[in-house]
Amino acid sequence: MSPRDQQKYLEALKRYEHKFTREESEEYKMFQKRHKDEEEFDSLSMKRLKELHDKYHLPEDIHKYDAFFKKKSDGDLDS
Repeated sequence: MSPRDQQKYLEALKRYEHKFTREESEEYKMFQKRHKDEEEFDSLSMKRLKELHDKYHLPEDIHKYDAFFKKKSDGDLDS
């Protein structure tokens, strides 16, 4: 993986740092140090970083906003 991908995952996980367990927190700090030293992660480290990302960074449910963007029908216009 490229350093750009590493940066993307690390930045996304920064918001969830307070939710990490002790082990996850230590791993995350190690990942940050390695990224700061401009090391490219090996496949195992990148896999673990992706697992952390998938565990904490859940995609936003965009369907809950559909009601705000629907056109009102004639029956809805009572004013």
